[in-house]
Amino acid sequence: MLGSHATQLTVTGAQPVMRSIVLPVLQILSISLVVSSMAVAAEPADAKVGPNDWPWWRGPTRDGVARDSGAPVKWSATDNVAWKAAVPGRGHSSPTVVGSLVVMQTADETAKIQSVIAFDRKTGRKLWQTTINTGGFPDRIHRKNTHASPTVAADGSRLFAVSYHHQGIHVTGLNMSGKILWQKHVGPFRPDQYKNGYAASPIVHGRNLIVLAECDDSSYMVSLDRATGKQVWRTPRPARISYSSPTLGVVAGRQQILISGCDRVAAFNPETGKGLWEVSATTMATSGTMVWHKDLVFASGGFPKAETVCIKADGSGKVVWKNTQKCYEQSMIVHGGYVYAMTDPGIVFCWRATDGKVMWRERLRGPISSSPVIAGGNIYMSNELGTTFVFKASPTKYIELGRNSLGNEVFSTPSICGGRVYARVAHLSAGQRREMLYCIGDKTTASRR
Repeated sequence: MLGSHATQLTVTGAQPVMRSIVLPVLQILSISLVVSSMAVAAEPADAKVGPNDWPWWRGPTRDGVARDSGAPVKWSATDNVAWKAAVPGRGHSSPTVVGSLVVMQTADETAKIQSVIAFDRKTGRKLWQTTINTGGFPDRIHRKNTHASPTVAADGSRLFAVSYHHQGIHVTGLNMSGKILWQKHVGPFRPDQYKNGYAASPIVHGRNLIVLAECDDSSYMVSLDRATGKQVWRTPRPARISYSSPTLGVVAGRQQILISGCDRVAAFNPETGKGLWEVSATTMATSGTMVWHKDLVFASGGFPKAETVCIKADGSGKVVWKNTQKCYEQSMIVHGGYVYAMTDPGIVFCWRATDGKVMWRERLRGPISSSPVIAGGNIYMSNELGTTFVFKASPTKYIELGRNSLGNEVFSTPSICGGRVYARVAHLSAGQRREMLYCIGDKTTASRR
């Protein structure tokens, strides 16, 4: 099937580099033999993800916490904008910021083309766009979903994009110049009752890439070798529809993959894919990504039931607290022993992590699909209408620092790193829709790398 998928690389502003080397014939032969044997024996060393990068879904620590403390809290379409760039097509893939690149997935729904696109981090100039699939789009997805919703993951030298087409889940590995290194069909995806599409983002772990797919036909989690796409392990999941991305953290003293949905909260060993523990909780379908605090994990959803739950992640199965609030598509934030969440109607809650006590609540405005990010003790929450609320992560009361309008449709989650906010938004006007990528920050200061 993959052989029928068109691949194309378009590079903007590329220049050829020519090099002339003069060596004795025997020296050339000797070097060639050594290089050839090394290429067979060893995987090329990975580059490092930088301290000012945002390399995958929900950032470096996979929980929406930015390392940055100097990000702006106020902006508009004309104020505090370092640069902006037009994004062709449509997608909810959040900006992945790594090295000199800002990378996202996007889809041309008319031509049925899925691609990965890269912009220059300092200037916003489009550098390249690589087609990873043509055709095979599902006949129907949810109106709030897209054919390019998963966020690209990066390991410093490669990029990984997950896409749903031809009734299956496919993974593409690319280098930092947009060249396709490998493609892998990891399994079928044929939802029956709820044809809402696919949205889960992958996890980079060690030498592997972990991908989750859940629907009422078949569900599975698979780990692939990042260099080759070869399968390392595969774990079956319940044949139920759910949309959450898995996450990975050190919880209760060990690394755990955390997944909500399918009427349960579950944890897995990232090295083997084997289950660690499982608790009946939440509901069938969730979309948000789990968060944690010490030995406690938190999940919320969803459909058909509304529930937010806190579970002890030591394998005891203890449900510490729960309530009937619903964060269906959006994730939550944990900071300083408190959980912050905006529910579907647009009410922000602050709960004490240990017992769920409501510290405060504030009615803002929904609906919301984007997940929150925290930077420098400030929480950034964007609703679907294009308003980003910035407020202090304080358990005493709601303290607003900024209320910023940009575009009039936002589903993608912003990325915050290097003193800047990267936001993918859409402008709707006179029946026309245009997607833009904004870099929000001081124009006079280059984004730190």
